[in-house]
Amino acid sequence: MIMQAVNTTIDWDEIEKALHGEGYAVTPPFLSRETCGRICQYYSDPNTRFRTTIKMARYNFGRGEYKYFAYPLPEVVQSLRECFYANLAPIANQWARRLGNEPLWPDELQLLSKRCHDENQRRPTPLMLHYQKGDYNCLHQDLYGPIHFPLQVIVQLTKENDDFSGGELILVEQRPRMQSRPIVLRLEQGSAAIIPVRDRPRRGVRGFHRAAMRHGVGEITAGDRYTLGLIFHDAA
Repeated sequence: MIMQAVNTTIDWDEIEKALHGEGYAVTPPFLSRETCGRICQYYSDPNTRFRTTIKMARYNFGRGEYKYFAYPLPEVVQSLRECFYANLAPIANQWARRLGNEPLWPDELQLLSKRCHDENQRRPTPLMLHYQKGDYNCLHQDLYGPIHFPLQVIVQLTKENDDFSGGELILVEQRPRMQSRPIVLRLEQGSAAIIPVRDRPRRGVRGFHRAAMRHGVGEITAGDRYTLGLIFHDAA
């Protein structure tokens, strides 16, 4: 049902156009408030299997906390991961061609996971992030190892102004011989941002070149902000 909802709600042609043109895309809401609430409950449910919890301040990553799921993933998380990957793999291969590389990415997530595991990248990377008042996330990239699929998805689980305030998603694109481009996104509950993991092909006067991108989260001014991060490659 989750995969059906994603595929019927999202116009993938528009997503592709946005990713090629701007380097990021935002979906309409595809998860109900009830489904978002059920996913949020994983965070504190003792029956949910997480492989590790990160206190961000300890590592100077910002302030807040996040937890990486353990395998097997919850059904809804696995379903979302498979569905998004299947739609994003062709775009990732187009990005590879634009940068002068051979297409790298298989059609199915299972095949990417096997490639990661064969290279000793075996730890799952989907995660949940929890921010409270005063928390934030510094600009970063989610690489985790030599194999890194170029796109990731951030699903907004709580509702701005009802559940939290502040906490905008921030992207920064570095441009050769130019100042960096800041992008600030406010996501609706149940929607997602699709963003680069490390860089994206950007058209210049001499063709395409790599434009590095990093992302973070602005300071939360009130409430609790929960998001689900869908990263498709596993970690070393």
